[in-house]
Amino acid sequence: MENILEVKELNKKYDTFELKKISFNLPKGMIMGFIGENGAGKTTTIKAILNIIKNYTGEIKIFGLDNNENDKEIKENIGVVLDNMFFPEILTPKDINNSMKGIYKNWDSNLFYKYLKDFSLPIDKQIKTLSKGMRKKLEIATALSHKPKLLILDEPTEGLDPIARAEVLSLFQDFIQNEECSILLSSHITTDLEHIADYITFINNGEIVLSKSCDDILNNYGIAKCTKEEFEKINRDDYVQYKKDKYAYELLVDDKKKFKNKYQISVIDKITLDDLMLLMVKGVK
Repeated sequence: MENILEVKELNKKYDTFELKKISFNLPKGMIMGFIGENGAGKTTTIKAILNIIKNYTGEIKIFGLDNNENDKEIKENIGVVLDNMFFPEILTPKDINNSMKGIYKNWDSNLFYKYLKDFSLPIDKQIKTLSKGMRKKLEIATALSHKPKLLILDEPTEGLDPIARAEVLSLFQDFIQNEECSILLSSHITTDLEHIADYITFINNGEIVLSKSCDDILNNYGIAKCTKEEFEKINRDDYVQYKKDKYAYELLVDDKKKFKNKYQISVIDKITLDDLMLLMVKGVK
């Protein structure tokens, strides 16, 4: 399977934080959910991919091209939504359209205005008058209107009501239908990712701790609940992490069927991405 994005051994050091050997691949036609706590390194990784931050070590390839050596060509084919809007607030959507026509060769004004209509966004109102949700929709419309091959999205559905979120997620799924385009989507709304992501990459404290298919995680991982006596009989190689509360042990397992057959544990709950994050971050190895 051909990769649209390849990150290999990415390292970036700050005074109080460090990205350490970040590696993952995003295939064509796929959506990758990028998850982790605040401060885990998601935004720093995205900024390195976009060449916003420099002086890192490692290799980043987009469309098979080195992102340092082919910056202009790569950016022509990337749509970006970052957590904080980058447009001056005095601009209107009409102003944005006029500006983008001079930046992107493939900018499609008709498509942009179609998105504005679909999202019920005004053409002539200044950005500063728009709600947070409307601003986010405007960013998404802008990111899509030059027909990119890769979308890189940082909290794109934050501030949207459930109906608007569903509309946007459907739009993202349509975007990848030609199997030539892909999305890297960083979000704290993990239920969104459970619905649309093909892959999940989980970063914690500047390190990738998991990068797998979403189906693998949701179908095969589980949370086994057992007593202290049962826990003491379980081989360490048969669980990923564990957490102890007042009455029981909770074990994160990566093959719940195999685990249940081996240990006859009666309670193994289905897992959510929130459960996964909690046990990976707060659990004990």
